[in-house]
Amino acid sequence: MAQKTIVKTYDDLDGSEIDADGRSVSFSFDGTSYEIDLTGRNVEKMREDFSVYIEKARKVSGRAGRGSSKAAEPAPVDTRAVRAWAEEQGLGVSARGRLSTDLVEQYRAAH
Repeated sequence: MAQKTIVKTYDDLDGSEIDADGRSVSFSFDGTSYEIDLTGRNVEKMREDFSVYIEKARKVSGRAGRGSSKAAEPAPVDTRAVRAWAEEQGLGVSARGRLSTDLVEQYRAAH
């Protein structure tokens, strides 16, 4: 038996079905990023409406906005040191493969 799944996307402004020229448009304002699905006609209208601001604005690329700072990730650990520590503690750990997050957290807490 064959099945065919059809996914339709609708314009977030007027509810009409997205045409071939339509798409999702991403933009940021006041440090918040947004995305909206629009028909080709509404993409053009948005482009026209934004053009007065874009003409006067400075282009910023290659850096995150003020509101999108990411929490700092912990520094990577030496997996050999973690395995050696786990063996000393009597914790079962394989000689190869990925270390569990729980084990790495225990190691960090002890050091």
